[in-house]
Amino acid sequence: MEKIDAVTALSALAQENRLDVFRLLVQAGPDGLPAGGVATSLGLAPNTLTFHFDRLRQAGLVTVRRDGRSMIYAARFEVMNALLGFLTDNCCNGQPELCAPAACKPAAKPKKATREKAA
Repeated sequence: MEKIDAVTALSALAQENRLDVFRLLVQAGPDGLPAGGVATSLGLAPNTLTFHFDRLRQAGLVTVRRDGRSMIYAARFEVMNALLGFLTDNCCNGQPELCAPAACKPAAKPKKATREKAA
């Protein structure tokens, strides 16, 4: 990835709603989600969502395809991984295997504390 592409992608993600949209599409996987489903999940108005989708598409982070009357948006995982690679390319003093992110490794969920009932 070139520096200008990384700046464009980071700029597109540097807005709260677009970041939420992109993260939701990443969770959805390669099949993506219909625009209406994204709007409902995130509580965004369709006209506002169209603007955000356009910015993400221009940055190369999402694709769109028509399925009947629905527009299906999906994250471009190869671009996401290229961006992560660009950001971590020179980490750990030239030893990226020490700090490179694992692809799609879910974050550990905190364990719920259990309380003992008082007798």
